[in-house]
Amino acid sequence: MLIDTHCHLNFESYDEDRELVIGRAAERGVTRIINPATDKEDGDTALRLADQYAGVYAAVGYHPNSTAGVEIAQLAEIEEQANHPKAIAIGEIGLDYYREHSPKAQQQKLFEAQLELASRLELPIIIHNREASEDVLAILAAWVPTLPASLKQRPGVMHSFSAPRQAAEQALALGFYLGFTGPITYKNANDLRLIAAMVPLDRLLVETDGPFLTPQQHRGKRNEPAYVAYVAERLADLHNIDVAAIHAATTANAERLFALPPLATS
Repeated sequence: MLIDTHCHLNFESYDEDRELVIGRAAERGVTRIINPATDKEDGDTALRLADQYAGVYAAVGYHPNSTAGVEIAQLAEIEEQANHPKAIAIGEIGLDYYREHSPKAQQQKLFEAQLELASRLELPIIIHNREASEDVLAILAAWVPTLPASLKQRPGVMHSFSAPRQAAEQALALGFYLGFTGPITYKNANDLRLIAAMVPLDRLLVETDGPFLTPQQHRGKRNEPAYVAYVAERLADLHNIDVAAIHAATTANAERLFALPPLATS
């Protein structure tokens, strides 16, 4: 059993075969999928899909590349979305200094405001960090001590982790989980694999970030939740344990972080 903790299932690249994609995931043991939003409209779609499919959940918020021109007052709409029973996190939020579709100051303002929202609603966060580790971690280090007790041990996840080892160590010290995606299967990703190998088993999550970051086995094609199994297999190799143990650990981690109800067993 696996949980794909990050797939943009609402993106148009899945419009033609979304139900088949979910079915293929189930065949590979992927029982639940978390669909993070990038803006308000995206969140509306993610919540509709969560209503439509029992195993799909949503996260809501503004991606850093979607923050240009957004006013703090508009987060009232995100708060309304977050009250949906299948909205289980605020995300994906953070900083992106690689593309900078939005000025750094604007990204930081919306990031901090969404952190405050997550704290107030007692929801974990899904962090997007691209070439912004120093600022992301400084902001998080100031935020974590202010958290309510319910979030102290589960503040959120550093999604699709690709930062240096020091950033991993800092994030773990703050209580964060680390999510790994297809790149840990790439031939030139030795540094990333070394980081994944040192992350404690109870802090690991598996993701696709579909439709992006397809694992080596299908590289060049659209990514989809079924392929999260390849990420799990690589993590099992790196931790020198069997795949079933990685499935069990990452599923328990996702259930704990996002307060997901365990699946009923027959």
